[in-house]
Amino acid sequence: MDLTQWTWIVWLCIAFVCIIIELFTLEFTFAMVAAGTLVGGLGTTLLGGPWWLQIALAAILAALLLFTIRPLLLRALRKRQDTTRHNIDAIALQTGRVTGAFVDGLGEVKLENGETWSARLVPGAEAAVGDEIVVLEVRGAIVLVGAVSPVGGSNEEGQP
Repeated sequence: MDLTQWTWIVWLCIAFVCIIIELFTLEFTFAMVAAGTLVGGLGTTLLGGPWWLQIALAAILAALLLFTIRPLLLRALRKRQDTTRHNIDAIALQTGRVTGAFVDGLGEVKLENGETWSARLVPGAEAAVGDEIVVLEVRGAIVLVGAVSPVGGSNEEGQP
């Protein structure tokens, strides 16, 4: 009995297993292997090619797809991801105004989203009530802020 007449079943099984794995990984790696298997391996089998040509074409096609089509698909998929920051991440880099004087580096600020937070100044920074600040980091219930510009600050030439 000639086992090479049943190689088409082997190629279908390999492709099926790759597709099942792809459903769990969603990285297009096994999808490219499955496509190489179906087109290269199964296609060569149906056209009557020898077993070594089936394996070679399946491997070459899978590698070609992995290094050409897969990066394009991943780039297109990641382009559509939501880059909006949420929750605590959305507070960082917001601006606001100082509403409570800083005593020993601890004060109160009102952010652009309307929330009032306890704030700590970064070392070396100074800010008075009404000065504009920017949130650099959230540390629990306190935001770490830096001064952006004082309200009665100096102009660009350094004149008050």
